[in-house]
Amino acid sequence: MTDLVMDGVTVHADGHPLLRALSLTVDGGQVVGLVGPNGSGKSTALRCVYRALRPTRGAVRVGGTDLRDIARRDSARSVAALTQDGGSDLDFTVAEVVALGRAPHLGGNRALSHRERELCERAMNRLGIAHLADRGVLSLSGGERQRVLVARALVQEPEILILDEPTNHLDIRHQIHLLSMLRGSGLTVLVVLHDLNLAAATCDRIAVLSGGALVTVGAPWNVLTAELLRDVFGVAATVVEHPLTGHPQLLYALHQETVEGVLHP
Repeated sequence: MTDLVMDGVTVHADGHPLLRALSLTVDGGQVVGLVGPNGSGKSTALRCVYRALRPTRGAVRVGGTDLRDIARRDSARSVAALTQDGGSDLDFTVAEVVALGRAPHLGGNRALSHRERELCERAMNRLGIAHLADRGVLSLSGGERQRVLVARALVQEPEILILDEPTNHLDIRHQIHLLSMLRGSGLTVLVVLHDLNLAAATCDRIAVLSGGALVTVGAPWNVLTAELLRDVFGVAATVVEHPLTGHPQLLYALHQETVEGVLHP
């Protein structure tokens, strides 16, 4: 299993810091969640890993090797990403989009092998989209399209999977199915999630960002405390144990006067 290390990663844009010396390790086979308020640097951190953004300082290492020392085609064989802007304006079929996951492994215009076609079929079955194989992606719902993009990432056969809000557009059944699949995939996963209850149920560890800096990282029970939720997210919440799984679950106060009483006693 391949580990992922972000070592002092700093990103500046137009003189403003977007990420401040982020150091984070995702051990091989672990699922680590990145959480934090809007604008805290989560997506910026992911972009540095899938090489859409070059850090101003620091390094990203995959299996001990600095990404800067790896050809982009080679790193694409190890790292697959599902981004928030990963859709297409071209009306490819679902099967064609999923097959694009094999692009880093293909030379020239080589057609898919029998094994690769089977790999695509298994991924579509796994995500429940096999019946959509001949449909154009532009005709799909947002949730269906999201599952197509996840299948494409899996077909890439990565060692590391980077996911930016993968549950966007998915109904609750497909959210649970996708996150359960991540837990059992054996892949090294770095995932941004806004739903903290889903993060608590899915992730081995959770890293909290605020203002581009790492606030804390650790097991969900150690990280998702009422104090952190107040200080970082500005919400009042009670943390309880899920009666079936034992994971921490957050119960939010919805009355504004209650929230203000916590924030400004």
